[in-house]
Formats: sequence, C-alpha cells, structure tokens
Amino acid sequence: MEISAQTLADLLGGEIVGDPATVVTGPARIEQARRGDVCFLANPKYEHYIYDTKASVLLVNKSFEPKKAVPATLIRVDDAYAAVSVLLDFFNRMRAARKRGNRLCARLSLRRSIAFSAKIGKGTYIYPQVYLGPRVKVGKNCILYPGVRIGHDCVIGDGCILHPGVVIGADGFGFAPQEDGSYRKIPQLGNVVLEDDVEIGANATVDRATMGSTIVRKGVKIDNLCQVAHNVEVGHDTVMAALSGIAGSAKVGANCTIGGQSGIAGHVSVADKTVLAGQSGIIGDVRTSGRKLMGYPALDYRTYMRAYAHFKRSGTDQ
Repeated sequence: MEISAQTLADLLGGEIVGDPATVVTGPARIEQARRGDVCFLANPKYEHYIYDTKASVLLVNKSFEPKKAVPATLIRVDDAYAAVSVLLDFFNRMRAARKRGNRLCARLSLRRSIAFSAKIGKGTYIYPQVYLGPRVKVGKNCILYPGVRIGHDCVIGDGCILHPGVVIGADGFGFAPQEDGSYRKIPQLGNVVLEDDVEIGANATVDRATMGSTIVRKGVKIDNLCQVAHNVEVGHDTVMAALSGIAGSAKVGANCTIGGQSGIAGHVSVADKTVLAGQSGIIGDVRTSGRKLMGYPALDYRTYMRAYAHFKRSGTDQ
C-alpha cells in the first residue's frame, strides 16, 4: 500500500514543502521512523528528531519554522496533532479493506460461536474467538477483536470497536445477604446497550442490568481493564481511563473525563463535563457541571491541593 505525499496533503488539507510524489507505506513514531514512513511533529520537545529522521514525509503545523534543512517532505497543516487522527483513520481503513477478502471465510469458521438469532450489520468485521449470544444485535461497520464476548440480548450500535477480551453482558454483581450469612444470587434479567461509535479497551467489562438496560451512550471511550456495573448509564462522549470502575446504578453525565484507577460509587449522579483526576473516588452526587475533582473522597482540585500541602507539612519530622 503506497500513498503519495500529494494524496495525503489533499486528504488533510495541507500544503507540501518538497516532493509531492514522495511515497509512504504507513505511519510511525518520529524517533523510530524509517524510509517510507510518515510521521508528525506537534510537540516542540521532539523537534530535534526532524533534522536527521529517516521518515519520508512529516506533518508539521503551518506555524513551524525549521532551524535548519529537513530531509523529509513536509506537509503543513493547521493542527498536526488533529491531522494525525485523520491520518491514522485513513490507514486503518485501508488495512481493513485489504482484509475484506478473508471476511467470508472468517465468518464461516465462527458459526458455532454466533447464535443463529444474532444479527450483524453490514461492514462489521468479526475476528476469531468471538462469541455472540442469542438475540444479540451488532450494528454496521463495527470491529470485534479476538476474544470478545457479548451475552444474550445485548445491543451494539454502529461503528463500535471492542478490543480483545471485552465482555459485554456478564451478570451484574447482585447478591442478597441471608440470615445465615450466605448470599443468594439475584437474577440479572436486563441487557447492555452500547450506542454508536463506542470504543472499549482490552479486557474491560460492561455488566447487564438487573432489569432494564445498562447504557453506554454515543461516542464513549473506555480504556483497558475498566468495569461498568449493572444499571449504570454513561453519558455521551465521556472518556474513562484504565483500571477505573463505576458501581451499580450510577449515572455519569456527558463529556466527563474519568482518570485512571478512579472509582464512582453506586447510585450516585455525576454532572456533565466533570473531570475526575486519577486515583480519585466519588462517593456522593456531583450536581454542578464542569467541576474538576481530585482525591478520595473527591474534592475540588484546588481545595484538595491546599489540603494536601497542609497534610504534607503536618507530617514533616520535627
């Protein structure tokens, strides 16, 4: 797969400095680039790499002025970092197109792992070792990587990406304590609904509802090893970093940012655009949108930092 610099410039709306016929075969990190690679420079910290890089093409901001000659062909764009997202999506689609010839074979070999009542949308690619339970619905243009498991009655929207080991629709953690100290399992009769353009990282889980649906709204991005419990609702375009968890029946608003190793207690509501720093915990409702919280229990970021400074001083050896 060879792409000319001119084709990339047209795709990204960029201006070429150098040879428009320069050919690349794929993207790479600037510090590891080889001939035929396309790289980008958005952070001045990495500028020194561009003067001796072996990359054939470099994306740079229009405002960038090199201090000396650059061996690679440059494509100047308004925002190099934003352009990379478009670039990677382009190469990913090209790679997927090359695999389409194997799709029929893959599906035929996996019939015993896909329930007859499951429905799969056009353009969806299913890798080996995927399980789709009875009455599962998967939308168009999804990618289900190896080891994905989707339990009965769950619904996956269009354009979703589920990475290896994702489990959608395992039973929620519901157990009723008994007088003798044992626990009785509460049947989990609901399902999970992922709306369009949701992406879930490797070995993350979204549990089915006890009744009704666990809902992950459009555009949500969930990192590796995260847990979304039963009857949770996650608002659109919220992002959730690795090793975080949301307990049962919590409602998280839209456009929230949940830092790594953070937790949200059950049955709480979190307002839109809340930012939760890593290793923080929310144990009560967050009613005002746009707050930046940190610590456990989570406090406003500035309040937490002042409290931490006082705590640190109080612990100094006398």
